[in-house]
Amino acid sequence: MEQRLNIITLGVRDLNESIQFYENLLGWQRMDWESDNIAFFKLNGLILSLFPADDLAKDAGVASDGHGFKKFTLAYNARSEKEVDDIMQTLERKNVTIVKQPENVFWGGYSGYFADPDDNLWEVAYNPFLQLDDQGSVK
Repeated sequence: MEQRLNIITLGVRDLNESIQFYENLLGWQRMDWESDNIAFFKLNGLILSLFPADDLAKDAGVASDGHGFKKFTLAYNARSEKEVDDIMQTLERKNVTIVKQPENVFWGGYSGYFADPDDNLWEVAYNPFLQLDDQGSVK
């Protein structure tokens, strides 16, 4: 198996609410794929998909009663501490749930966290040890 990742699928409670969050609050554009029961967002080198949680659990053959901390986070790496602050302040003005305000962190970077409508945690971080190319991909 090659060392790569192509699609991250989040199981969501309300597909329309989640689409509105990612489109209107984060400002992302959906891919132009026709479907009423799944949404795709092309990122830099991979795809984020949103799919109803019960349907995703059924497809995987597991129970859909998961709750609490999901034991993973998603991360957006910024190019500076100021960019982290600007993003988090914009999200806060849009009434996005800020889980942790940006601060200097133990590993030498600067980060904060927000939650989407399904309480998936997104970290917005500046990592001085990680270089990004012009498209925002890790070098």
